[in-house]
Amino acid sequence: MSNWNDRANATPSEAPRDWKQAIGRGFRCRCPACGEGKLFGKFLKVKPECEKCGAEFSGHRADDLPPYITIMIVGHVIVPLFLVFERSTNWPDWMHMVIWLSLTAALTMALIQPVKGATIAYQWALRLHGFDPAGDIHDMPAKS
Repeated sequence: MSNWNDRANATPSEAPRDWKQAIGRGFRCRCPACGEGKLFGKFLKVKPECEKCGAEFSGHRADDLPPYITIMIVGHVIVPLFLVFERSTNWPDWMHMVIWLSLTAALTMALIQPVKGATIAYQWALRLHGFDPAGDIHDMPAKS
């Protein structure tokens, strides 16, 4: 494993990647490398590679992190709003159900793709999992 000080002498393929810029591009559902190509082919289906710069995305392992982050964000927005409106209004229960379930579903659908894009971009920027040109440590054969 290389030392962080060795990053200054790194080849272009090993040069540090700006994780903040990558996350911003990923949140906009764009390629974390160039910022121009689309990251998704379908709603949550990641393209195998960028059509503009050729960066590979097949190695990503976003798994359950994007839904977890989305649930945390939506919960921290909806629950306080619900509590404020529950105490300050006299709406019937059916109205609360319609409003808060609809807002929860809409906010979740609006955030899940950008959050997944940001997660993949963060993995790309840090060269995690399949984004490391040297290979993932877990993919290496065991020493005998």
